[in-house]
Amino acid sequence: MSPPPATGPFGGLKTHTVGDLPGRLRRGILRRRRLLAALLSGIAVATSIRALAPPPEPSVVALVAAHDLPAGTTLGADDVRAVAFRPGTVPDGLEPDPQGRILAAPVRRGEPITQTRLVDPSLTAGLPGVVAAPVRLPDAAMVSLLRAGDRIDLLAADPQGGPPEVVAHAARVLGLPAATVGDPLPGRLVLLGLDAAEVPVVAGASVTHFLSVAYSG
Repeated sequence: MSPPPATGPFGGLKTHTVGDLPGRLRRGILRRRRLLAALLSGIAVATSIRALAPPPEPSVVALVAAHDLPAGTTLGADDVRAVAFRPGTVPDGLEPDPQGRILAAPVRRGEPITQTRLVDPSLTAGLPGVVAAPVRLPDAAMVSLLRAGDRIDLLAADPQGGPPEVVAHAARVLGLPAATVGDPLPGRLVLLGLDAAEVPVVAGASVTHFLSVAYSG
């Protein structure tokens, strides 16, 4: 039969103190009482600081280039990543879902993907009277010299002879789509910003003449 539990002077269960512990354990606790007190104080301070810390600032998530991307890239899931920006620091015109879209200009790693970097009608925003038109230039090596933002004169030369004529003056290079693998046509497409009146002239010349470019002054 188990002995009855020890009782205190007032009939309740007896409470144990450090003095009731075995000697070795008691001495160990007493030697470390300052360390234990400091540890408990540190926990209390850390808890207080966390409770008093202001809530995290709100943020806006935007998609940026995961690595350097050349013009003409068709964006895939590995080409973009989400980054949190402070409110008011995100550029205008962000593209919420750029996957599958084509870059009209190079994008550096970490740069937000905006609509002005994509082959899109918004490329001519702020350019009254300008139309975005794809033009196939017959010399792919000539196209490789161009960069988005260049200003060029478009010249048409008659294969049967005769002097070339300027069919578009100071056209803006809006984009350089990547060459398509297996494309049966020669040359490469360039997306140009043309005056509306120049579009039919350039379209006709691209079929009957040899097109070349010169940098516009």
